[in-house]
Amino acid sequence: MRGKILAGALMALAFVIPATPAAAQTPPLGLDETCQMVERKVYKDIRELVTIDPDTAHYGKVRLLAFRLLEAANDHSFVATPRALQTALSGSEDDLRTFLKTGIEGSWSIDLRIKVNQAMAAGGTNVDEAAQEVLHTSSMDAYLAFLNDGLYAARELDCAAQPTPTPSTTATAAPTPSTTATASPTTPATDTPTPTPSTSLSAASGEGGGLPLTGANTATAAGIGGALLLLGGAAYLIGRRRRTRFLT
Repeated sequence: MRGKILAGALMALAFVIPATPAAAQTPPLGLDETCQMVERKVYKDIRELVTIDPDTAHYGKVRLLAFRLLEAANDHSFVATPRALQTALSGSEDDLRTFLKTGIEGSWSIDLRIKVNQAMAAGGTNVDEAAQEVLHTSSMDAYLAFLNDGLYAARELDCAAQPTPTPSTTATAAPTPSTTATASPTTPATDTPTPTPSTSLSAASGEGGGLPLTGANTATAAGIGGALLLLGGAAYLIGRRRRTRFLT
């Protein structure tokens, strides 16, 4: 029983110990095209990935190596190498062995050169100069050194040379509340010419013109008119009586 427990513990340690260095490794950081800090894209050396002899190794191992190289090429977004590997895998055994021995390094180097050109097109002055120097060498070692290290060093120089945005634009926008503060006192000035109740009061008191008169003045006028009507009626009756007497 103790032997089984000890064996299980050793197997657990065997899985944990190799994973510890990998977990401790942190990917390197660098600046991208927009001068933002990101994880670097580390390009692999094809010569380190080919760990078997394509001529003498078992064909199953040869095909397994080809698929591993295809996965790495796709991870790097390569163009030439995946096409060439697919063609070799679809061919005969001799075609695949020959390609892995003599053709894989050439297609891998072409893809690295394409990546250098892409970085040069998206970079600044320092990136352009460093990429031009690398492209003149036509060396896989030079391509890898540029893509993994030199590119990020040149980007740091280009990003450092960029002008920093001045805060003057934001400072000019700050005094804008003063315009609203000056506009606020103007609102009471518009309310000053609104003492309309004074005019209505003066009109109601009879001091203004155009309104009808009421009260004692109208009563006297009505009394005089009534008296005149009575006098007229009396004069009419008296005149009629005199005419009847004269006729009799």
